[in-house]
Amino acid sequence: MDTTRNTVFEAWMTEHGYSSNSLAEAVNRAIERLTGRPGGLDGSSVRAWKAGRVTWPKSASRKALEDVSGLPAVALGFVPRGRPSSTPAPPQQEDPDMKRRALVGSIAAAAAAAAAPGTASPRRIGMSDVNRLNKRFAEIIASDHRHGGQLGIEQRAASLADEALNLQNAGSATQRVRSNLYASAAAFRSSAMWAAIDGRRYDVAKAHMREAQALAEMSGDQAIKFRIWSHAGTMYRHLGRPADASAANDVARNLHLTRRDPMFASLGLARQGAIHGTAQDRTGTRRAFDQAQDAMLRADPADYRPVWMLAFYDQAELDSLALSAHLALGNYSTAEYHAHRCLSALRPHMVRSRAITTTRLAHAQLAQGAPDAATATAMKVPAEAATQHARVTRMLQEFGAALRATAPGTSTVQTWTEHTATWRMTA
Repeated sequence: MDTTRNTVFEAWMTEHGYSSNSLAEAVNRAIERLTGRPGGLDGSSVRAWKAGRVTWPKSASRKALEDVSGLPAVALGFVPRGRPSSTPAPPQQEDPDMKRRALVGSIAAAAAAAAAPGTASPRRIGMSDVNRLNKRFAEIIASDHRHGGQLGIEQRAASLADEALNLQNAGSATQRVRSNLYASAAAFRSSAMWAAIDGRRYDVAKAHMREAQALAEMSGDQAIKFRIWSHAGTMYRHLGRPADASAANDVARNLHLTRRDPMFASLGLARQGAIHGTAQDRTGTRRAFDQAQDAMLRADPADYRPVWMLAFYDQAELDSLALSAHLALGNYSTAEYHAHRCLSALRPHMVRSRAITTTRLAHAQLAQGAPDAATATAMKVPAEAATQHARVTRMLQEFGAALRATAPGTSTVQTWTEHTATWRMTA
């Protein structure tokens, strides 16, 4: 059978960075939004469209493709059934009056355009705009790992979420671009949420969470949904509400992304282990961390993962969560073991995490009757983290109170008191 390649469609795919497989996935998602059932296309389906073997896709696939591209099928080079692709539509008899009216209309349109020099064609929003936002997101992630919990980080992230949403109304865009813009807005809003959680501004964090959840639903992005619900679980754990924490974390863990990528499964299980620790569930804690470790070992490090995941989740973070759980359970020697493992594996950019882990290690040592070693450990926390990070500040205040109760009137308490005074002067 003689076929003619759909070069218009091929050119559109090249322009928008689609491979046959990635476009098939995008169209399948659009079919699911339209019909409630996942689409069944694969790369060979799209290659058949490009090769001209299929000149007019089936109705559901065609409508989904139009949603993804933002263009009618005919503008993508497809030909409706009944009209041969190799022959043009039959010519129409030209009506002189119609020709005159068309000419007058075109002159009027040109005059109107000349009379309104400030107007222009709507801007075309593309993946370059999305990529620019993604670079800003990476900057937010870096600031969070260095400083953590700061109001300035929260405000910048919220402002960038609004910027991503404003782009939705700044011009025309394909469905793919619009979905990515919603995902970017959700990512920024989730970073604002996390900064508020880390700074113990929980009411504000809940407001960010609700907006982030709505944006994530509009984007259809599984990874950002996971991040938001997983953060929600952490927030409720910090609030001392393990039942709510477990329910929120279960939403993240039940996303099909965790079945596709063991690294996401591992993070969900590790955070579940920390929640079990808060709930004093020793068996659940042990099982969750065993499963989290197993899932991490099964994960392929070469798989694609979003920048926020790559930036923080590794063996050090798994041990950090285990440290938190065993501290809550009163398993202080086990907590100390995980603290040392975490500190030895932390990457240099994890400044905030190092301060938190060091503080927790001091708590574990003090609870084992070693006030001198614990105080020496606590004094390693940088002044900036000790005075400007709400979580670290509170944990160090609790450490000081426990130290004074454990070793009242000793030189160790005096050393600690003098050291914290230098922090206040630095701040």
